[in-house]
Amino acid sequence: MTLYLASGSPRRAELLQQIAVPFTVLKAPDIDETPLENEEPQSYVERMAKEKSRVGELRRQSGGLPDGAVLGADTAVVLGKEILGKPRDRDHALQMLRALSGNEHQVISALALTQGQACSLACSITLVRFRELNEHQLARYVATGEGDDKAGGYGIQGLGGALVAQLTGSYSGVVGLPLEQTVALLEQAGLDYWRID
Repeated sequence: MTLYLASGSPRRAELLQQIAVPFTVLKAPDIDETPLENEEPQSYVERMAKEKSRVGELRRQSGGLPDGAVLGADTAVVLGKEILGKPRDRDHALQMLRALSGNEHQVISALALTQGQACSLACSITLVRFRELNEHQLARYVATGEGDDKAGGYGIQGLGGALVAQLTGSYSGVVGLPLEQTVALLEQAGLDYWRID
């Protein structure tokens, strides 16, 4: 069975490649990612993953691609109850990183695997504590541009790893695709991984 990844994230593709999962990338779904009024962060992330998977399945069908399973994913950085999305600009990135400095936040990653009308859901919540960082350190990191397209304004798999003092949970979940939950969904769907040709 073919696995389709409904994401334009190179990091998610790399994580699937890391565990030798064969897949085909679908164009990243263009959906409204605005949280609903009073929506809880986990509910928001799960809704986004399901919507991305659903739109990916519609694209698969309209493109005449073979049957398969469509994997959608979403990741949010959450400080308190506030969802920190991708920064609008470098000033916004600096503002978010100031708030994260010295504090613990959650990284919530949700996965949705759609096969026809059926959709399976999984979620990972990781606690991340940032080091106490001064203004110079924060400005230097923002200037690298590494966090420009990442939730919370940082990427743990790159230079942003130096911002982190402690992590409890899934490292791959913080990158954007929690492998433990991914493998569980693939196994439930009868999809192969650790493929050796």
